[in-house]
Amino acid sequence: MDSTIKFKVNPDRNADMKTALSEVYDALVEKGYDPINQILGYILSEDPTYITNYKNARTLVRRIDRDELLREMLRHYLDV
Repeated sequence: MDSTIKFKVNPDRNADMKTALSEVYDALVEKGYDPINQILGYILSEDPTYITNYKNARTLVRRIDRDELLREMLRHYLDV
């Protein structure tokens, strides 16, 4: 096991993930929550109770693969 494992993500999946995350963000704002803190709490713990049920946001966030989300966040942050 000396070789590095390559991780690949489907670009179409990224668009779906972005749409779902935007809808979750909007639902959290509408309910008066700090969406960044709530989403971060969910990402770190995988506890869906950080996300409101309003507008089906909790179901939407559970469809997002956490590893894919973290990969895209890192890629965006590093501009690569």
